[in-house]
Amino acid sequence: RSSQPPLQFSYDGLISESLGHVVQHPGSVPFGLQAELGKMTAQEIMDAKALAASKSHSEAERRRRERINNHLAKLRSLLPSTTKTDKASLLAEVIQHVKELKRQTSLIAETSPVPTECDELTVDTSDEDGRFVIKASLCCEDRSDLLPDLIKTLKALRLRTLKAEITTLGGRVRNVLFITGEEEEESNSGDNHQQQYSISEIQEALKAVMEKTNGDDSPSGSVKRQRTNVNIIEHRSL
Repeated sequence: RSSQPPLQFSYDGLISESLGHVVQHPGSVPFGLQAELGKMTAQEIMDAKALAASKSHSEAERRRRERINNHLAKLRSLLPSTTKTDKASLLAEVIQHVKELKRQTSLIAETSPVPTECDELTVDTSDEDGRFVIKASLCCEDRSDLLPDLIKTLKALRLRTLKAEITTLGGRVRNVLFITGEEEEESNSGDNHQQQYSISEIQEALKAVMEKTNGDDSPSGSVKRQRTNVNIIEHRSL
């Protein structure tokens, strides 16, 4: 029987006495570290885990604060001018600025006839210098025969155009027409019932022009007619 070297025998004896029998497997924790873990109490292991978790949480919190500060810096750069440094005042100023931008956008939308994605028909009437004037605004898909159809419809109703504003954008068109009767006595008749009847007739005629498509009998044409009916807006201020 071969005898172990004295040094190896002494080392194995030390490990056996302190940790019991240690078996080293390939890829396992080096038994020097395993010996250190064996010397730690359960409380020390828990404390070490808590310290590692605390460091991880602190790092995550630091990254979160950096992201917030970056977002605040971007908001501060978007404002025309600001002297606010604290977060609450800066956010309040941003909210106020957004409200002002919305107000300005609404004013632009009211004064600029930009076509929208929804089909709309508005009819507004007024009395200008004793003359009955109708303002009709149509927003729909643009097509080559839309303007000829509008002219034909107005002629059939014995109406003439005082002014027309046409705006196209992305395949959509908005026509704003200021129209009146062809004859002076028709516009100055003062017959409210006749005016109401004329407004209703004009509205129906213009709606028919909006609903007309190249494939009017197709299912898509039916869907378009239904959507137009839902979005009709009528104003009558006599």
